[in-house]
Amino acid sequence: MRAVITFCDKGPQTPFPPFSAGLFPCKRARDLHEGAMTDQAVETQHISDRPTWPALAKGFRRKCPRCGKGPLLFNYLKVHDTCGDCGQEFFHHRADDGPAYLTILLVGHLMAPALHVTFVQWRPEPLTLFLIFAVGCLALSLYLLPRLKGAVVAYQWARRMHGFGQAD
Repeated sequence: MRAVITFCDKGPQTPFPPFSAGLFPCKRARDLHEGAMTDQAVETQHISDRPTWPALAKGFRRKCPRCGKGPLLFNYLKVHDTCGDCGQEFFHHRADDGPAYLTILLVGHLMAPALHVTFVQWRPEPLTLFLIFAVGCLALSLYLLPRLKGAVVAYQWARRMHGFGQAD
């Protein structure tokens, strides 16, 4: 019983000897083996690297991810159109609901274990437990939301997303 192999849309063929013997199932296979189709020159544009982690740290501090000096946000969650120090444009950012989702994720993962440990260890009254954790969740959410929005905008800048792709 012989195996049937299809190559280069020429129909069924039988297995072939190794390429070193100079026998190829079709012209395309021979060209690929000999490098005839890989001689194409590709022009690439060098784009300066934007390190992600320093940009995230600057964004979390609500500063410009490029220079680290100018304010990124005003009125709690509004993003400046440009940096006041270096002139970097921010008007094309697309943070949308990302910071809110990240805030919910972090607050939930921090407060749920704390709620469980508090209830198991001390068994406070339900109203007391609710008041303490409601205030804690609110305070942590209000603290994290603008910082995570800055980090999301900084991540977009570092990865050249949504219009941040122009060269520096």
